[in-house]
Amino acid sequence: MTNYPIYVVDDDPSVRRSIGFLLRTSGRNVQTFDNGTELLNHVDKLEPGCILMDVRMPGPDGIEVQEEIDRRGIRLPIVVMTGHGDIDLAVKAMKAGAVDFIEKPFDKPVVLAAIEEASRRLDDSGRRSVMREEARARLMPLTSREYEVLEGLVKGHPNKTIGYDLGISPRTVEIHRANLMAKLEVRNLSDLLRVAFSAGVGEE
Repeated sequence: MTNYPIYVVDDDPSVRRSIGFLLRTSGRNVQTFDNGTELLNHVDKLEPGCILMDVRMPGPDGIEVQEEIDRRGIRLPIVVMTGHGDIDLAVKAMKAGAVDFIEKPFDKPVVLAAIEEASRRLDDSGRRSVMREEARARLMPLTSREYEVLEGLVKGHPNKTIGYDLGISPRTVEIHRANLMAKLEVRNLSDLLRVAFSAGVGEE
């Protein structure tokens, strides 16, 4: 598993020091932020990594920071830290996409397990990104008409419906379909759709 950097966000300097020490002694690269605003000022430029963030902070709290990061389309997995009685906030954070939550005070194995799960999310995201780029590269040789036929197939439409939508005959659709399958080097519709879905064809 990749050893991603950890971004610790907490307004309590003693917490930042203790967590930073714990993670660094476990071989992790750690960068700390005093509050959510400071993180948001830098998050667009951060390397892929995991965010370990307190849910209650002055200024934007952990939930608000999480929502803003998501709004910007930044995919950094977040583990939230909660105090006693903050389970409702932890649940809210999980529903908003947080990987996990840990309660203060916490043991080292608990923190490391949460970080490992967040790192797995990043690894999976990286693989999906590579697969998508590879699939999109395979679609590059398609003509615009072949791509339109592919979009119809992704929607589950038969040749007749695709032809009607595009103003061409079902026979012409069949020819385009055969051509795009040859270009993508696939033997059946299932393999064709697998490439299309990997490339994000048909996504809004």
